[in-house]
Amino acid sequence: MTPKTRACLLILLISALCGLTLGGAIWYRSRALSPAAMFKRLPTDDAVVLYIDFKSLRAGAILQLLDGAKVGEDQEYKSFVRQTDFNYKEDLDTAMVAFAPKGKYMLLKGRFDWKSLKNYVLGNDGRCNNSFCKVAGSSPEKRISFFPMQANLMAMAVSDDDAAALRMNTVDARGDAEIPNAPLWLSIPPSVVKSGQSLPPGTQMFARSLERAQAVTLAIVPEEHDQFAAKLNVRCASATDASALAAELNKTTGLLREMIEREHQKANPDDLSGFLTSGAFRSEGARVSGYWRIPRALIENLLGGN
Repeated sequence: MTPKTRACLLILLISALCGLTLGGAIWYRSRALSPAAMFKRLPTDDAVVLYIDFKSLRAGAILQLLDGAKVGEDQEYKSFVRQTDFNYKEDLDTAMVAFAPKGKYMLLKGRFDWKSLKNYVLGNDGRCNNSFCKVAGSSPEKRISFFPMQANLMAMAVSDDDAAALRMNTVDARGDAEIPNAPLWLSIPPSVVKSGQSLPPGTQMFARSLERAQAVTLAIVPEEHDQFAAKLNVRCASATDASALAAELNKTTGLLREMIEREHQKANPDDLSGFLTSGAFRSEGARVSGYWRIPRALIENLLGGN
């Protein structure tokens, strides 16, 4: 083989490798990440993870309830919408958020005007290096950073570290997580359950029963006749622990019913008293499952601040 022939073959080989690399990059940037793949990019140690399928909730007319809700939108958000033409009610399809001890980490899937977002950052004394942007939030510990992981997928972080979003470039090497098949779910780490921090009133008594759980997920799923349900999935260390936990949760629900009756009242299906007293629990192997009914009126009352 002549030197000229070897040089030609080398050039062809390099060209083929470059083509494969470029094709792989295009394939990666175009493929949709599943919720399980998104979860593996979030820092989930001691973090509560929230997943919302806005696209499904829009189809079920749930997001329309927010239009009249008292949850409100602060001035920073309204200014952001004006300057970037981004509105989560219309433009966001899914969101997965990890509420970690040192910040919030988000993977947001939807339609983004990246040029407007970059202009927003630069117009608010922020900086962009190629596609990675960072800008100050409303307080020193709220440094916002983001970048396009894909054309329709944003990685964003709010932390005292102004490069925190880059953590989501790394895939967690641990095994696949248990991801509920639901439009809305929470993954709650044992550390949060044990501390009882930020839990709604009336739920702490249930949290105490879960202190020995290894993993806890709570999913909201649609049911017939415009109703919804909350489904609990708990992984325990053993079948014995699971059986004891299911018995304790059923006992706690019964005690709550008795407390309400002693006050000469009835549980109202349209508020948290009705929700919490509707719980039913059972164990199977090392698993515990729980079920609560959620009338649509309860959602309307919660969103309305009642």
